[in-house]
Amino acid sequence: MGAFTKATASRKAATVLGSFALLATSALVLGGCAAGGSGGPVGDLTLKLGTALPETGNLAFLGPPEEAGVALAVKDVNDAAKGITIDVTWGDSGDTDNKAYETEIPRLLDAGVSAILGAASSGTSLQFIDQVTGAGVIQFSPANTSAELTTYDDKGLYFRTAPSDVLQGEVLGNLIAADGHQTLGMIVLNDSYGTGLAKFVGDAFTAAGGTVVAQPTYNTGDTNFTSQIAEVTAADPDAIVLITFEEVKTIAPELIGGGFPAKNVYFVDGNLANYSEDFAPGLLEGAKGTVPGLDLNTIKDFTTKMNDNWVAEGHDDLADVFAYGPEAYDAVVLLALASLEAGSTEGVKIAEKLQEVSGGVDGGTKCTSFAECADIINGGGQADYDGVSGPITFNEVGDPTEASIGVYQYGKDNVAVPYYG
Repeated sequence: MGAFTKATASRKAATVLGSFALLATSALVLGGCAAGGSGGPVGDLTLKLGTALPETGNLAFLGPPEEAGVALAVKDVNDAAKGITIDVTWGDSGDTDNKAYETEIPRLLDAGVSAILGAASSGTSLQFIDQVTGAGVIQFSPANTSAELTTYDDKGLYFRTAPSDVLQGEVLGNLIAADGHQTLGMIVLNDSYGTGLAKFVGDAFTAAGGTVVAQPTYNTGDTNFTSQIAEVTAADPDAIVLITFEEVKTIAPELIGGGFPAKNVYFVDGNLANYSEDFAPGLLEGAKGTVPGLDLNTIKDFTTKMNDNWVAEGHDDLADVFAYGPEAYDAVVLLALASLEAGSTEGVKIAEKLQEVSGGVDGGTKCTSFAECADIINGGGQADYDGVSGPITFNEVGDPTEASIGVYQYGKDNVAVPYYG
């Protein structure tokens, strides 16, 4: 078993699952939606979806697995032939520096989509959420984790299959404390994701008896981080958390190359990637990090199928980068099931059924594939979809109430693998 067995976050409790993933179950009281029940299939539906996932920008490494998850879900839904067909318009979210979303979101809305999948970055999602939900269109992210989105005024049209950073922050803060560190420094992206996650990590670490000694920030688009590295190392912390996106490719070599031990460096979901081709062998050896989601080793059949379909559609092999692919897959399946249940492709009506098909309303029958759940709905029953990323189970504000946080550790090849303590 790992070094810690229990962590408690606001509104969530976490327990070690197999010494690897922490299962979090919300204590929120579910309500606000009553099961309407399906009257069976109303006829063939064509559901138009758009994607605003990061093909460019500082989270571009997450674009391929997320789009691959979408592509496989679309194939599975369409192949099932259960009364609904999905038509996708692909788009790029970019980031808050290149602002690709400024032209992409209007293009997607003009295409008549019922829902837009994305963005990956919480800060980027917040740039266009009003535009999307204001048009009566669902915004559904497979990767947003900022706690700010829990209470955002989204007209009931924002959903996500990734858990709030309240949980990841608690898990990471407790992990650092359990590793024996008493002082902590952080280098933090100055947006809702970065500063929010830093707060939750700091809160958990402090509650465990530690002290946060430095927390310099930087802005999206910055390319020089020497001052932030100097500030955090001058405070002489036992450990440093890098709450960044791809900027870590510049920060890590300078920080660790400058003498700070890799084994005392911690990564987060925004930067826990395969760096085998980016850094000298052994640079990250011993560094740890956290990512929402299941241990991907437990769903190898799914990730293999996702990669094979992606390659068959003419794209490059995913090279074992699958982060948020399962969450993207589940987002599409849930949208299709809610549309089928509503008998409509109108965004507002689909949104009214998303909590129900996720199991957030009592009375559903458990099912684990689109085809199985669709048969339940078409037969007049209430489906409760448990996805490849987990049970999901939306609360009344569109947050998943059950989720896992994986703990990983880097080896000599600069590849992170599940950490079992």
